Amino acid sequence: MSRSLVNQICAGMPGAEVSDPWGGGHDCWKVGGKIFALIGAMEERVSVKCDGIETAAMLIDAGVAQKAPYMHRSWVALDCDAAPDELEHRIQQSYRIIRESLPKKVQAGLAPAG
Repeated sequence: MSRSLVNQICAGMPGAEVSDPWGGGHDCWKVGGKIFALIGAMEERVSVKCDGIETAAMLIDAGVAQKAPYMHRSWVALDCDAAPDELEHRIQQSYRIIRESLPKKVQAGLAPAG
């Protein structure tokens, strides 16, 4: 699998928008103006938010993910060629966490999450 699969998964999330805010080839996926997935310019890894530091540490300890550079400890980085079901699950979870943290008014303006 690849960066294109990750982008395809992210693009399927209601209200998702992609940009390259730092230049150089980043794929920064946001919902309501907040990042839920980030693919770096130099490495084929996607950073996603977990529901807490403990979950992130467990994924890192299990070898499923790595520490996400430049992000809070509740974020992890997965290789873009990881198992497709794992990528999809982690991206969906990150999207859900970020979407639920948005103000109610912003959430109401988004299409329903599947």
